[in-house]
Amino acid sequence: MYAYAFLEDFVVLYPVYALLFAENGLSPAQISSLFVIWSVTGFVLEVPSGVWADLVSRRLLLAAAPLLAGTGYALWTFAPSYWSFALGFVLWGAGGSLRSGTLQALVYEELDRRGATGRYPSLAGRAAALGTTAVMAATALAGPVLAVGGMRAAGLASVLVTLLGAAVGLSFPESRGDRDRSDVAGGYFAVLRDGLAQVRGGPAVRRAIVVLSATSVAGAMDEYVPLLAEATGVSVGRVPLLVLLVSAGGMVGGWFAGRGRGALAPALVTAAVCMAAGAVGASAGRPEALTLVAVAFGLFQWATAALEARLQEGISDGARATVTSMAGVGTEVVALAVYGGYAAGSVWTGPGPLFAVAAAPYLVIALAVRRKRP
Repeated sequence: MYAYAFLEDFVVLYPVYALLFAENGLSPAQISSLFVIWSVTGFVLEVPSGVWADLVSRRLLLAAAPLLAGTGYALWTFAPSYWSFALGFVLWGAGGSLRSGTLQALVYEELDRRGATGRYPSLAGRAAALGTTAVMAATALAGPVLAVGGMRAAGLASVLVTLLGAAVGLSFPESRGDRDRSDVAGGYFAVLRDGLAQVRGGPAVRRAIVVLSATSVAGAMDEYVPLLAEATGVSVGRVPLLVLLVSAGGMVGGWFAGRGRGALAPALVTAAVCMAAGAVGASAGRPEALTLVAVAFGLFQWATAALEARLQEGISDGARATVTSMAGVGTEVVALAVYGGYAAGSVWTGPGPLFAVAAAPYLVIALAVRRKRP
């Protein structure tokens, strides 16, 4: 799981693909349309791919997911054009949907068979931390790779990483028995009905999905951390260092996931206060205030792993990936709401106040997680 999470994000194209698009003549509006295609693909395929993961081998899906993304990177590298970029985002979005829900379901069920579900939060948190580490490492390597071989070298390196990821995907254990697939369509709708029934009939599951989705506000706001860093008044050259500080905070939070789960509500309140205070301090021209934002992101990452475990504890195996994917849809909805809200709010104010407003939902989430689970 650690290797898979690292390789998924160790993609040299990540920090430079927007430059690749611009170099091939795409306008800002065209580049934005590609991001919309990417988001819509993930939204549409999230639940169907989760149902599929409850019907077929999850290990094979985890191997296929990076291959789809790698095919997209290859198109970008060897046949650059608007439509190649668009198809690449469709493939990348499809691969992400195959992995989302599938990985959590496979790992939790294998741990359950070994009586070790208590390890799930730490595994999930550390995997997320390694994903953040991979992004940081890929960003650091992008410059040297581009200097040696240009965009083609960055694309080839990214494709190679997806091949390694597919190999790791095949190495996952999968001890569950095969389901009866004599009627694929009937099996698909049976699993979907099972998942919907678990959500409708389980208050704890519904609450876990809503809370987990709402907690993704910070993940969406992560896209705007460079703007918050810039608002401190530092030089452009120091902005990446402040962004790196916030990323490191999230990484540390992931490594501590699984510890002190009883302190979830106080941790969320603390994170909200730190995020708001750090954002206000940053907007007042104090770069050191980003340290508080880093602490907040670390606590959010730690809390996310604990909330994922709560969701998995309430789901039965028959539709585990399906229900988990429903939480993924909620995350996409929250992200779109955050992007729209930030765009509208930016007309009136700067990143600092917007980050402070984004911290407010976590106070409500803290109240929700204090409720006793059935």
